[in-house]
Amino acid sequence: MRLFSMYGWVRRRHQLGMRGRSLLEAPWAAGAVLLLCVAVAMLLANLPATAVYYRHLLETDLSLKISSPDGVIDWVFPRGMTVEKFINDGLMVIFFFSVGLEIKREIVCGQLSSFRRAILPVLAALGGMIAPAIVFLSFNAGTPTANGWGIPTATDIAFAIGILSLMGDRVPVSLKIFLTALAIADDLGAIVVIALFYGGAVEWGCLLLAVAIMVGVYIIKVLGETRAMYYLVPAVVVWGLFYYSGVHSTISGVAMAMLIPMKPRYSRAYFEHKTAALMRTLRRAGASHGGIPETLERNYLQYLWRLSRNSVGLSYRLEERLFPYVNFLIIPIFALANAGVTIGSPDYFHIFSNSSEAGWLGAGIFFGLLVGKPLGIFLTSWIAVRTKLAEMPQGASWRMLLAVACLGGIGFTMSIFVDSLAFADLEVVNRGKIAILGGSAAAALLGITLILLFSRKQRRQTEKPAAR
Repeated sequence: MRLFSMYGWVRRRHQLGMRGRSLLEAPWAAGAVLLLCVAVAMLLANLPATAVYYRHLLETDLSLKISSPDGVIDWVFPRGMTVEKFINDGLMVIFFFSVGLEIKREIVCGQLSSFRRAILPVLAALGGMIAPAIVFLSFNAGTPTANGWGIPTATDIAFAIGILSLMGDRVPVSLKIFLTALAIADDLGAIVVIALFYGGAVEWGCLLLAVAIMVGVYIIKVLGETRAMYYLVPAVVVWGLFYYSGVHSTISGVAMAMLIPMKPRYSRAYFEHKTAALMRTLRRAGASHGGIPETLERNYLQYLWRLSRNSVGLSYRLEERLFPYVNFLIIPIFALANAGVTIGSPDYFHIFSNSSEAGWLGAGIFFGLLVGKPLGIFLTSWIAVRTKLAEMPQGASWRMLLAVACLGGIGFTMSIFVDSLAFADLEVVNRGKIAILGGSAAAALLGITLILLFSRKQRRQTEKPAAR
């Protein structure tokens, strides 16, 4: 039958597409692309032939301006929108929207869905935010750079999970799940920090209007609406209102993600019933016509596609569709725009020195990521397990948990984002970025070294009884 020959063609196309898709879904791929973009950005910002053009491109004005010759009409939207600001306040909203969808999924039905599952990674994430902030402030309290305490508190999930995947079976699966849940809880904490401490003066009119729209969207959700346009169009409006409200516009992405329905339009029972009825109809049509007419076949396949699509919740569909664009387009563009640190002098690399402009900024960030983050995660986990508030991940040892905690010190994306919000002086921002790159690289190398060392010792210990 032609239908089944078409199924064969679709299947072959699907297999070819899956080869490329499997590469995109490899845990290490996003981290590798991100690392490449960091290197390219550093070259663009410092090579004599490209440095000027790189900076001019980022400072290019993207605002739409409408004015009349007599000056009566003078309208600009969005006000102050440059290429760099479009990336950080526009494209990154999509990243935060994707993070919000992931957090919601984990809270509803994932690793954060119950107290017993969530308590250890949530507490570890909390400790992993408080400790590096304390380390940072121990260097910078009372200085002009004290506002940067939030920089070393975040974990870059792409790099951390990518490195864990490269370690293979040296790390227990339970610790991989632990670090993933921790990074998601850490992202939620970073979002709260950005919302509370790194916004501007609040324009309450814009903010209240945005809240009113979100309440309306929530009512639509309660009434059972599942079509994407009723959520995505208001999301754009809410972003614009947040942009002018003084609360950082990326927070609108997380807020709207929490309103996206997870419940599908069609239930599983309805899907199975309609699919069975459809196949019976196709068999009857094939028997009566000596084969299924092409037009009928195409119409039924399209109907089957719509049926399958609406049997999956909108939240899941959006998360899956955004995944490749966020990891392989938006985050790399963010890295290209923000990791390009112009090295004004060799002093930039003296991250442990004190300066009149940046104080002990570099030392605070570096040791916050390398020391504060792992210790905060490890000590909080140890206290939670010893007090029986939480359970140790199955098959994990304290040594390996410490090694995995070191990977939590890879701050990169969120840390650079907070760094750009914390300071207005470009030179201070660049010094902070150098420290972030150095601290993240040191934390990654320490984590990898400890994982290799502890896994080798563990294998030796298991081989000795077997040899006897």
